[in-house]
Amino acid sequence: MTDVFEHTPQIWNAAQLRDALKDLPDDAPIHIGVAGDPGDFDGYRDFVLVDAHQVESWWPATSTVPERTETAKALTLFADWEPGAYDRLD
Repeated sequence: MTDVFEHTPQIWNAAQLRDALKDLPDDAPIHIGVAGDPGDFDGYRDFVLVDAHQVESWWPATSTVPERTETAKALTLFADWEPGAYDRLD
């Protein structure tokens, strides 16, 4: 049997992000540390922010839930590897 744990990180909202960025100069690059495992930032991989898009997810009504019309608006941040030289993968 596999051990399972409930991973419930606090997901930031726009206000928290704005507050974190308020004192940064406009030309400061944004780095993103991605956890190696859920909640484990000891061995994180450093990425850089390269793009952002407003997205709207929607879930239409179904035969089992005909009144369903859920939508969720969010900002998706896109990260890439840091600039540098890397071995080509064939």
